Amino acid sequence: MGGPARSQNAPAQPSLGLQEPGPPTISPQPQSEPVPPMPKENPGLINEMGKLFDKIVPKIKSPSETIDDLNARAKDVAKGAGDALSRFTGPGSMISGRIVCPVAANGTPDCKLGADKLCQSKGFKEGKSLSTDSAQTCSAKVLIPGRARKPDDCRTDNYVTSALCQ
Repeated sequence: MGGPARSQNAPAQPSLGLQEPGPPTISPQPQSEPVPPMPKENPGLINEMGKLFDKIVPKIKSPSETIDDLNARAKDVAKGAGDALSRFTGPGSMISGRIVCPVAANGTPDCKLGADKLCQSKGFKEGKSLSTDSAQTCSAKVLIPGRARKPDDCRTDNYVTSALCQ
């Protein structure tokens, strides 16, 4: 009660933006406005350049994806080569061994006859030479110390090492 008393008829004094503290009022929480969703794309120069770059540069695969692709391609190529070989030569089997190619009348090796002999030794009728080898065969005379070597002391033998047999 100690303070100046106001009369109810007294003119209101202008306030300078100050208010007397009054009883606290409970006001409902202000509703927050919904936040507008962020734009998905920024239509700036850098964003447009990024889109262009994505279109130009192909998608880069991981190393494991690249190896898987190469393995799949290699299997396809091997299967295709095997199919082509079987169509080209007909049914047959590849045989490995080592048999000398006989020397023909003109002095050249006849590896067709050698392939036939290799295939016949495995129970087939005939064969085609797939790979050959050659080796030099010398007589024991070349081992004699002090002996002069003659042209007919050594010869080259050709061998069939694998053949496709039918």
